[in-house]
Amino acid sequence: MAGLPTDRLAALPATFTTGQAELAGLWRRDLYVLRDDGVVSEISRGVYRKAEAPESAHLDLLAVAHRAPLAVVCLISALTLHELTDEVPAVVQIAVPRGTYRPRIAYPPTEVSEFDPCTFDLGVQEREVAPGERVRIYGPARSVVDVMRLRHRVGEPVALRALRHWVQRPDADLAELLDYARALDVEGPVRQAVEAVLS
Repeated sequence: MAGLPTDRLAALPATFTTGQAELAGLWRRDLYVLRDDGVVSEISRGVYRKAEAPESAHLDLLAVAHRAPLAVVCLISALTLHELTDEVPAVVQIAVPRGTYRPRIAYPPTEVSEFDPCTFDLGVQEREVAPGERVRIYGPARSVVDVMRLRHRVGEPVALRALRHWVQRPDADLAELLDYARALDVEGPVRQAVEAVLS
């Protein structure tokens, strides 16, 4: 590592992109040397993480968030983070507004959905997935409504289990859930499912 500007590396966040590194004065050749020396690891194309950074079970979400900063974690990936499913997502699921750029991310494997631009921002939150590092994600109620309206894709049993988990939460707000369902034009099916779960 002799001669490398490690002070410039120190100025970067725990997870950073090639572009951020170049703005800090670290060039690609420097990053390759740091990677080969085990000082950083490349967690996705053009996304690096310092070896000294705190461990995280959500490096895939961090990597995708850096590759697609305007996207929002959705569907089963969101349910998993909200502890509303036992499913283990095989891919990172993100949403972008319909008609905008669809990121193509081979690693980690990523599935991109296009959501209506008019309702895209409904229920978006930020969630810390590593100390000081956050990703954009749909909140629990919006995530449940999304899997209910897309149950033909995620599977009806997965959607109903997520709804069942959600209604058992002490902070579950039925009015909030139905507001999202109404805005996303699935109030009838969601209301029926809630009544079935609660009966």
